[in-house]
Order: sequence, then structure tokens, then C-alpha cells
Amino acid sequence: MDEYEATGVEAFAPLLAAFEAAAGEQHITRAADLLGVPQSSLSRRLKALEQALGVSLFQPVGRRVALTPAGRELFERMREPLRALGDAVDVVRGHADPEAGLVRFGFPLSLGPISMPGLLAEFHAAAPRIRLHLVQAHGEALAEQIRDGRLDLAVMIPAPDDPPAIVLGYQDIHLYVARGHRLAGRKRVDLAELAAEPFVANPPSYHLRQLLDSWCAAAGFEPRVVFEITEFDTLRALVGHGLGIALLPTPELAHPELVAVALTGRRRRSIGLVGGAYRPTPVVSRLREYIATRAASDHL
Repeated sequence: MDEYEATGVEAFAPLLAAFEAAAGEQHITRAADLLGVPQSSLSRRLKALEQALGVSLFQPVGRRVALTPAGRELFERMREPLRALGDAVDVVRGHADPEAGLVRFGFPLSLGPISMPGLLAEFHAAAPRIRLHLVQAHGEALAEQIRDGRLDLAVMIPAPDDPPAIVLGYQDIHLYVARGHRLAGRKRVDLAELAAEPFVANPPSYHLRQLLDSWCAAAGFEPRVVFEITEFDTLRALVGHGLGIALLPTPELAHPELVAVALTGRRRRSIGLVGGAYRPTPVVSRLREYIATRAASDHL
């Protein structure tokens, strides 16, 4: 069987490339030189394409070749898709440029508005032509976008087992109450003391909510969640209005109506940096190394 007798889409790629070159040059020898293949190989590819389509695509004109009506129709119809394909290849190839590529980068809702924007501003100053597409979401959403290829790199809290992560550091969790709350003057609180308190918390899919439920269960009670919300600034505002208490990481912007109280035991969660299960482009590696280095220097 000839190597070009297969009928799959992948088999047509070299045949169509040969056709485009021959149609554009109108000369078999020049088309073969353009593709860097022997003239005999080019001729075989053109003949295989004609056999696969069941029509003649070329006709001899002196020492040149000319398109048949069917060949001209194919050439005209494939120009736009080929141009679009070429543009797509150029765009994707440009993403890998270590000086001007693209990184799709995600980070969690509980980081920002200072640490991540500040870190990214420093990176931008060092590599001003690199483009960043930013996504902010909770942990499982970021993991899913890493797995399905929508993100190249993400900071996740906690550091997951899948996909594998580089641990950048840890985020301490404290009790937050309104200034007028009975516990506002305490230095430290045991979780068991909170059994009768109303809580403001994230939905059950959020890691902080899972920590709240598991830590309270270990302390012997189920937390009474009176307000459930995804957005952290609004969550803190609800606590500040005295509508409940919350277990939260330290906010990067001070909230004047909140008081932080330490919890007994080591209450913290890991911060991880994750990427896809494939070799990253140079520009993705550059951002990953930058974040890991800055985290090691206590900048995250």
C-alpha cells in the first residue's frame, strides 16, 4: 500500500501541502524545491490526492502545470482555511516566545489585592513584553482549569496532590469577630468555645468551609452557618456588622470593623504552585521560577 493511501485527515495534510505548493508555483520542480522534497515525492503526493478525491487537479501546459476547474475550486476554497490555520499556528508559536509569550495564570480568591498584583507588577517590570491572562477562582475551579488546559499555571490553596504542586508557603487561619463581640478582647480562643456562635462562611465546595466543618466536628459540634457567600470582602463586611463570626486568613487590606483572635492549635493551610502535566513553554517556566523564587524570599 502506498504511504499516502490512508484516508484520515492526518493523511491529507502532506497531500494538501503539496497541492498548495504546486498550485501556487504552477511548476512541479519549483514546488518540490519550496517544500524541500524530491520531485518524485511531490508527484506521488499529487497523484495520491487526485486518486483520493476522484478528480484530476492539474493539467500540463508546456513545461508547467495548470489547475483543472476542480483543482482551481479546491485551491480557492482552501486558501482561507489555510490562512486561518497559518495565523493560528503563528499565534500559538508566539505564546512560547520567552520574551513576549502568553501565560494563562490563576490564583485564589483569598490572595489579593496586594500580594499577587504586587508580585505580578514586579514580574512585568522584569519582563514587560510577556502577556498574562489572569483568572481568580477558588481552588477546585483552578485545578479543573489546569487539568483541561485553560490555565498554564496557578497558585492554589491548599497545595493539591493532583495536579502535583510546589509548596510556596503557608496561610494562617484566625477567628474574626466584630469589634463589639464578646470575644474581641481575647488573645486566643479554643474552637469548642464557638459551638453556640453563628458563622458566616463560604459554600461547602470551598476549602475554607471544609476546614471549618472538619475543625468544628473535631471540637464536638457542627457550625451553625447563618450566611453563606463566595465573595470574601462581603463575608468580612457581614462579620463586621455583627451578623456572625468567621474563620479566615489574614486580609491584605485592614478591615476596621474586624478583630482577629488566634485559635488554639496550628490552624493553617499550604500555598502551592501547580502547572499542567506536560512540558511548559519557556515563558511559563519563567513565571513559575520567578514565583517560586519570590516565595522563597517571603514575598508571597
